[in-house]
Amino acid sequence: MKLILFFGLLVLLNTANGQVHDSLKYTSIGPAGFQKALQNDEKALLIDVREFFEYKKVRIDHAVNIPSSGNLDISADTLRKDRSLFLYCTSGFRSKRVAKHFVEKGFVKVYSLDGGIKAWKKEGLPVNRKKIKTRT
Repeated sequence: MKLILFFGLLVLLNTANGQVHDSLKYTSIGPAGFQKALQNDEKALLIDVREFFEYKKVRIDHAVNIPSSGNLDISADTLRKDRSLFLYCTSGFRSKRVAKHFVEKGFVKVYSLDGGIKAWKKEGLPVNRKKIKTRT
């Protein structure tokens, strides 16, 4: 009986530890909170982690495109660590992965748009659909 309780407690502690640890890495917030935090942060840098072909069709104003498929280490090395990074993608999956990467590289304030640009548009928040010409 004591052995079962011990293993149960061990599993519970490992699960709780993992949840707390992940939640301290970056913040995943919904569209309204994301927009408000972005507007209220002087050191904010808005990053669209989608591929360029996605970014050029529709994006949030003032976002820079740093595709998640690129070399994120180079990006992390060129950005100031005191900047607040606000990341988004289509649905939130890629931005969460990139958020973890930037935290591992020493960034302290990293935010991921929960639900991605799909959730952003669903909330009726503004997007930029102006075409971007590709270089020839």
